[in-house]
Amino acid sequence: DAVRDKSMLALNRAAEENQDVLFVAQRDASIASPMPKDLYRVGTVAKIKQVLKLPNNTIRVLVVGEKRMEISDFIHVSPYFEVEAVPLEEETPDYQMLDALKKVAREHFDSYRKLDKKLSSDMLAGLNPEDDLFKFIYTVANFCYTSDLAKQKLLEMTDVYDQLKNVTEFFAKEGEIIALQKKIAADVRQSIDKNQKEFYLREQIRAIKKELGEDEDELEEYRKKIDQKKLPDYAKEKLNKEIARMEKMNPTSPEAGVCRSYIEWVLELPWNETTKDNVDLVEARRILDEDHYGLEKVKDRIVEFLAVHELTSNYKTPILCFVGPPGVGKTSVVKSIARAAGKKFINMSLGGVRDEAEIRGHRRTYIGSLPGRIINGMKQAGVVNPVFLLDEIDKMTSDFRGDPASALLEVLDPNQNFDFKDHYLEIPYDLSKVMFVATANTVDTIPPALLDRMELIELSGYTYREKTEIAKKYLLPKQIEANGLENDSVKITDEAIESIIEGYTKESGVRNLEREIATVVRKIAVEIVNGSKKKSFSVKKNELEKYLGVRKFTDDENNKEDEVGCATGLAWTRVGGTTLNIEVTLLPSGKGDIILTGSLGDVMKESCRTALSVVRARADKFGILDESFTKNDIHLHFLEGATPKDGPSAGITITTALTSAFSGKKVKSSVAMTGEITLRGNVLPIGGLKEKSLAAYRAGIKTLIIPKGNEKDLADVPSEVKDKLEIIPVSKIDEVLEIALV
Repeated sequence: DAVRDKSMLALNRAAEENQDVLFVAQRDASIASPMPKDLYRVGTVAKIKQVLKLPNNTIRVLVVGEKRMEISDFIHVSPYFEVEAVPLEEETPDYQMLDALKKVAREHFDSYRKLDKKLSSDMLAGLNPEDDLFKFIYTVANFCYTSDLAKQKLLEMTDVYDQLKNVTEFFAKEGEIIALQKKIAADVRQSIDKNQKEFYLREQIRAIKKELGEDEDELEEYRKKIDQKKLPDYAKEKLNKEIARMEKMNPTSPEAGVCRSYIEWVLELPWNETTKDNVDLVEARRILDEDHYGLEKVKDRIVEFLAVHELTSNYKTPILCFVGPPGVGKTSVVKSIARAAGKKFINMSLGGVRDEAEIRGHRRTYIGSLPGRIINGMKQAGVVNPVFLLDEIDKMTSDFRGDPASALLEVLDPNQNFDFKDHYLEIPYDLSKVMFVATANTVDTIPPALLDRMELIELSGYTYREKTEIAKKYLLPKQIEANGLENDSVKITDEAIESIIEGYTKESGVRNLEREIATVVRKIAVEIVNGSKKKSFSVKKNELEKYLGVRKFTDDENNKEDEVGCATGLAWTRVGGTTLNIEVTLLPSGKGDIILTGSLGDVMKESCRTALSVVRARADKFGILDESFTKNDIHLHFLEGATPKDGPSAGITITTALTSAFSGKKVKSSVAMTGEITLRGNVLPIGGLKEKSLAAYRAGIKTLIIPKGNEKDLADVPSEVKDKLEIIPVSKIDEVLEIALV
């Protein structure tokens, strides 16, 4: 088998070009990347008969050796070794001595074959040094020699007499060793027979003790548990078979340990144990409101989900998958579902999982195998109807060890999961009563087949008002308790919280907001420990720099002045919406070339060319001369160049910036826009309107231009955002330019 890249490249090329290969051995087999000094010089030229690719990224090659050769020089060492080699010069033997040695070799060889029963008679049948000397030498060396050094030494001998003498000495030496081993084995066997006798006597003693009531057999204890636990018939049958196997084993053997672990795993799993479902929808809604501020649509959907289960007593409804940026409360919402339904909660993080065995378990073919994390989670729950969270389902990967996302299809499909088969258990396990809920930051990396089995519920970012309420009701009390302060000992004014949100965080969720509040509370904790006499602290807006330092984000980060060739767009990312500033500069004495910078994808590059064509088609309307497009190079730059950007939704923003640059008209800094552009100037709808509108809201934008086709999505935009932003739907680029240009 070939594993190293150099070996595989050389073998592949030789097989493709029907060339021979020189095989040489390494001096040290543990060296992963050998150099010429690590190789022996004498090897064998062989012809490749067959090349077979194996699934573990190795290849298996069938070759036939032809002659020995010696490396005289190395021509290339990369990507594989290319060498100059010459035939190995052979000495003329003393034929009289050689004939005598052949007879001695034949005698020792026959004696060796009788002693070593491990050798296959088929492999060495018909070998006779007097008939075919070279076949005899190399065949027995291949099958009998275990040391690479001994094989290499034999290969490098130039006198056939020396080679046959080496083989004969090997048979004589190994024959003596095997005879001695057999003697030792006979002595050991006598000792083992004695141990078996002692084991039999100990079993009799155990039986006597059992009759006297002094001890209870382990296997009988297992049988009692099986009778007491309401197992399905197929599970009982499987366990009884395992117990029957254990009865025939030595209790201290590894196989008995494997059986014991399996029986205990099956008995510890919940098969009929449940928590009583007593869903009070009013109480469930109260718990959701108590744990989370806002998220009204999400809460309504959860209540509907619980109501359907109460009526149907099954979970054959779509699996809920909460999708949103980090820090918006996806995992805590799922915890609230479990609390509202009165169920056990199990959390299984799928981030970075790339082995199918993580889901389906390992087969019981070796010591140390275990069930998958699904079965392990059910064991932790102890009931068959918990809330089972599949966290970060979008971050699973796949490699040669399998595709865990495909393994999850059986888990999440209500028509299959009633007889889920874990590789370790080898018997069906019913998952149909489990309430599976998933979370993800994005659906782009979730396979379509898995996505089809889930119902997506989006959790977008929060408005400033929502963040303020969350900070007051949840984050601040939580941090006061976590840092050892008394209740109500710290208060942060609404103005201070809003200032933290605007000046120290820039996110869709509230995770960084909680960190900043924690910093404030810790600074106050230091004051208390240092002997402050104040019993309560009230943090105001003008005191924030004392606790948090200089503001991290300022209002002047966005365009605050109307400028030529600079427009503000909006983008959707995995962590929420964000603003996207686009700058255009005309470079005189050019040829009309387009320069694009800012880490752009192919779709966005095409949007830039489409936008330029739209501007050229409307040049007369803005008094732009045709020669402006041919005598100037056009440089478009998208700010934050380290961040990759792609997608068509910046089309109208690019068009606006280009029109401004060519016409000299300024773009209003208070206007942001999003929409795809066509060559005829039509504005097409885009995705992620809610996230983008929140980004415009956070950036202090006054007017938001959106495609006419996205008017239906305004229902998802928070009323606070709609009250602050003037949202204008448009269908043509002319409407955009009329609004955006001064």
